[in-house]
Amino acid sequence: MNQNNLLELRNISKSYPGVLALDSVNLEVCPGEVHCLIGENGAGKSTLIKILSGAIQKDSGSILINGQSTQINSPLDSQRLGIGIIYQDFKLIPELSIADNIFLGNEILNEHSFTLNKNKMKLLAEAALHQLGEQYDVDTPIYKLSVAAKQLVEISKAINKQVKILAMDEPTASLTESEIKNLFKIIKKLKNDGVGIIYISHRIEEIFEIGDRVTVLRDGKKIITEEMKNVNRDILIKWMVGRELAQQFPKNVEIRKTEILRLENVRTEKLRNINLSLYEGEVLGLAGLVGSGRTELARIIFGADRIMSGNIYLNNKKINLKSPKDAIDNGIALLTEDRNLYGLFTELSVRENISISNLNSLINGVFINKPKEISDSKAFVESLKIRTPSIETSVENLSGGNRQKVVLARWLYTKSKIVIFDEPTAGIDIGVKYDIYNLIKQLVKDGIGVIVISSELPELIGISNRIAVLCEGEITGILEEHEISQEKILHLATINLN
Repeated sequence: MNQNNLLELRNISKSYPGVLALDSVNLEVCPGEVHCLIGENGAGKSTLIKILSGAIQKDSGSILINGQSTQINSPLDSQRLGIGIIYQDFKLIPELSIADNIFLGNEILNEHSFTLNKNKMKLLAEAALHQLGEQYDVDTPIYKLSVAAKQLVEISKAINKQVKILAMDEPTASLTESEIKNLFKIIKKLKNDGVGIIYISHRIEEIFEIGDRVTVLRDGKKIITEEMKNVNRDILIKWMVGRELAQQFPKNVEIRKTEILRLENVRTEKLRNINLSLYEGEVLGLAGLVGSGRTELARIIFGADRIMSGNIYLNNKKINLKSPKDAIDNGIALLTEDRNLYGLFTELSVRENISISNLNSLINGVFINKPKEISDSKAFVESLKIRTPSIETSVENLSGGNRQKVVLARWLYTKSKIVIFDEPTAGIDIGVKYDIYNLIKQLVKDGIGVIVISSELPELIGISNRIAVLCEGEITGILEEHEISQEKILHLATINLN
């Protein structure tokens, strides 16, 4: 045993019916260390963190804190041991204030009464935020805060409870570049204070910037733990996926064919004078800063928002999209950024999610043709490499990447000719990203027109044949493949800003 370890997880195993989620996994964290934990979706990262948090129980193995064996039976046990967990979906109550959330479950009472000492809680909440170099009105309700500010409240909760071990699950997934830089400053300060940090991220570039060591999980097993200075991106990817990814962005060689979609002088409350074409068998990227109008443009093409003026043409025929149903009937599909909220019925099975938008073709008389539904669903699971115990498995039990594939299967089942991806690989590991890129390549090979919105410029550049850049609701430029560069995109994305 290393006497300097804050935390040791020894031979941790956990199984569910038909799935071995963790198989004798070991992990050590030292004071003042950022220990990165990486792996594909379903590798076992979240299961390990849930065991550490007390949310679920391990089947076997041992947990040591400062060299002492301990049992974590509940989240309260975890907190008492100085462990804090910051999940991607924050555990905050929107209607309560910053101060109330920081002290949630740890409230301070006035002496000789059972009333809350609001003044003391506010002062200590301000002090916790000040430790992070931030100042907020701690009476502000959570629902009024940005994503980055909510994350700071979560970290302040941990500081307030004097955590010595902090696990962060995809902390930068919804942050801007400037917010990420600020988060990294805070992490470095926590390191200097001796906090041991477990950092989970799909963004490999981040872990080189922030990590001291890295542990790779694959299929529930620990593959390796190594110093960050001894590894590179290619080695990490190979360890994660068990194979080399020879080409990160497989792109179809697009030959400009038939125009299938055209927007002429389209205007909405957010968008101005949008003129844009999409061709068969091409990937058209949409770039721009947050709030530039990318998602709004996707929504009008999908019929989710109405246009104020201008026209939309499909196969050179003017169409009036009054609703998403109109778009679906015209062969237009949208895979939303929030696939859990807008793209999936998480309580339903894989089979039901795949077939739900195409039930008309499955109806035989008054009944659904169940054998065809089953065989077609199995075919999509196989062709899209959806990792699921069976087609009857509830979608809520699948990883993020496999949920994305289920949404894609549903739209492919409707024989869509235009597919819009809004942040298709957000929160998805590198191996599944590669699968998604290959699926996009196959779509355009089949003559489907694909529109991709992505905040990751290397991804957008890597898979797009053309890129339309938006700023303040306007298309400020359309770059042909030979013109595309990060510098040109960023110039066009900020050209209208004061």
